[in-house]
Amino acid sequence: MKLLRRTLIATAALVALGAQAAATVGQPAPDFTLKDTSGKTVRLSDFKGKHVVLEWTNPGCPFVRKHYDSGNMPATQKDATGKGVVWLSINSTEKASSDYLEPAKLAAWKTERKAAPTAVLMDEEGTVGKSYGARTTPHLYIVNPQGQLIYAGGIDSIPSARPADIEKATNYVKVGLAEALAGKPISASTTQPYGCSIKYKS
Repeated sequence: MKLLRRTLIATAALVALGAQAAATVGQPAPDFTLKDTSGKTVRLSDFKGKHVVLEWTNPGCPFVRKHYDSGNMPATQKDATGKGVVWLSINSTEKASSDYLEPAKLAAWKTERKAAPTAVLMDEEGTVGKSYGARTTPHLYIVNPQGQLIYAGGIDSIPSARPADIEKATNYVKVGLAEALAGKPISASTTQPYGCSIKYKS
């Protein structure tokens, strides 16, 4: 009986750990350390005191290409960084995937599209993506200056791969940042992300 009870307690602890694994809006954002495409180490905690956007990306995904080829994602990045916000693009695609781009090629792809993130980070092991519960590319998060997660979800309100839908959609990240920078709570703090599933290492 004691062994059964211990097993149940251990299982409950594991379930609790699993439940805590994915970042939750209103909770502290999991800290992480990743290398950028030039090999420099970047830590989330280095940016405490600033708003930070985390953007999961994969150039092989048509939904990502919709927002980059149209100029929407670069414009959203420039709008944010122009206001002092840190923007971190994270690629959690595993090396074995046909979508995987080496760091230099990923950096070149972003540069060609005039992207303006603060850094492009490599997460080939998928550790950071899984700690945030990132499911799609794109999937976006906003962290406030105190290190708390205040937004998680899609870039906008129309889940399609059609560039023509961008101007009709509400850009949740732009709106959320404007509210946060004005000291207001984000009105839509959790939305439905859409895009391609992240090609995680199994």
